[in-house]
Amino acid sequence: MNKKIKLLLIVLGILIIGVISAVALYHMVWNGVILLNNPSKRKYPVRGVDVSHYQGDINWDVLSGEDIDFAFIKATEGSSFVDDRFAYNFGKAQKCSIAVGAYHFFSFSSPGATQAENFISTVSPFDGMLPPVIDLEFYGDFAVNPLSKEEVDKELGSMISAIEEYYGLKPIIYATEDSYELYLANDYEEYDIWIRNVKTKAKMSDGRQWTLWQYTNREQLNGYSGEEKFIDMNVFFGSEEEFAAYPRYTLK
Repeated sequence: MNKKIKLLLIVLGILIIGVISAVALYHMVWNGVILLNNPSKRKYPVRGVDVSHYQGDINWDVLSGEDIDFAFIKATEGSSFVDDRFAYNFGKAQKCSIAVGAYHFFSFSSPGATQAENFISTVSPFDGMLPPVIDLEFYGDFAVNPLSKEEVDKELGSMISAIEEYYGLKPIIYATEDSYELYLANDYEEYDIWIRNVKTKAKMSDGRQWTLWQYTNREQLNGYSGEEKFIDMNVFFGSEEEFAAYPRYTLK
């Protein structure tokens, strides 16, 4: 066989193997076999989940035993939506030996005041509850045509004020790195940040230290059976002792 043809076949074989390997790697990442982020348990000993109706029926006795320390549960979205699994999840999770909190998905097309009313009317505080979370991330057309910082500041500020006054706790703000850069960077410094980066190590453009990091959305744990087979995993920046001392709701 001609040497050039042999060389061409070898190169072609290498390329085919490379493509097959890349496709196999993609499927392993997509199916949660390989996690792009897998932070050290020694460095980040405190970790937990965030859930919504997408996880379906949750057996909290089982899930809470999956080496997690906390769970944030979706309560509301915008000015009127209430997650239909919230009441069940919130009540059952409180009976387990993990810290529990609730989160609200912020709407860019709804007044901050009425969003706060929706959350407050849905989430009854209990002694030891983690601070409320406001989830500030792009969705739909707002990802392509985001509102200005000034527009968001007005409604976000209104919601934060109402939440803080009612619960007596500063809410945590959840953000992607993109939404953080546009709306939170070099601002809201008195509020802890829960940052999302499921591909690489979390970082914020202004050099600020995150409090919570959502490091993957492809984990699979025991204890739930919804349409979404994956669950979000998060770590706390600090020791177990620091997490135990982290602000919680105190019954008045």
